[in-house]
Amino acid sequence: MAFTLKQLRYFVAVCEEGTVSGAAQTLAISQSAVTEAIKDLEGDLGVTLFDRHPRGLNITHRGHQFLRHAQAILANVQDARHAFETADSETSGSLHLGVTSLVAGYVLSDILARYKRANPAVEVTAIEDSADYLEHLLIGGELDVAVMVISHLRDRMALQAEILEVSPYRLWLPLGHDLANRDSIELTDIADEPLIMLMMDEIEEATARLLDAFGAKPNVAFRTRSVEAVRNLVATGSGIALLPDLVYRPWSLEGDRIVSRDVSGSLPVVQVGIAWRRGLALNRAARDFIGIAQSSHQTR
Repeated sequence: MAFTLKQLRYFVAVCEEGTVSGAAQTLAISQSAVTEAIKDLEGDLGVTLFDRHPRGLNITHRGHQFLRHAQAILANVQDARHAFETADSETSGSLHLGVTSLVAGYVLSDILARYKRANPAVEVTAIEDSADYLEHLLIGGELDVAVMVISHLRDRMALQAEILEVSPYRLWLPLGHDLANRDSIELTDIADEPLIMLMMDEIEEATARLLDAFGAKPNVAFRTRSVEAVRNLVATGSGIALLPDLVYRPWSLEGDRIVSRDVSGSLPVVQVGIAWRRGLALNRAARDFIGIAQSSHQTR
């Protein structure tokens, strides 16, 4: 029996929520329906998508590989619907787009690919820079839209923004770490652990608040602007990390496993969204981009 779109939606929801109960609540269906769909999907594919344990589920390497395919299939279905909506009058012109570095690697590519498929006649130019500079370009009319971390917009009076995704901070640990099997983890449990810090412009304020949450000087072992460096350092046991769930992947480039866990306490969140100048009469190319970004969020 071939897998269904419903099974793909349920699978993606479990991946995003981390538990069957969380997925069932998001989808407004029963937990048994989600469980049965995942079981049937695994049977059809002939692979194990999740490792089961008393606290929930961990996505397997095969599951992580299939997740990208599932998201692409659901996005293509949404694109097919969008194509009929816009077939009568193809959008043309240009789109000037801004993006922050964190978002460029983890959010923009899927949205932009969908946009290009739906609007092949639009000429897209993009610039990657800091959030402050992108705000300056938006207000000055040099950019139509920016996809960026919007948690700390400087000029909310001049800019209109819409949240696409809210990403909480979680703890990254190497496989086999003593904390990996704890039922609950407090900030005090990790205060003495060597900490790998990701220093990127758009999350530096959240990082500063995170450091304050320790209540004492944290044991920062390494600071880097590379997410991949953080993954490698954590996976090989050089330290732990607290990072937005947005950038979590369960394996380093070398294939070493990284475990992700919730931490009790008041941790920051990162809001990813789209922003444009308030009151600006957007051209159709920009309006279509915003619509596709919104629909991408709804199918995630």
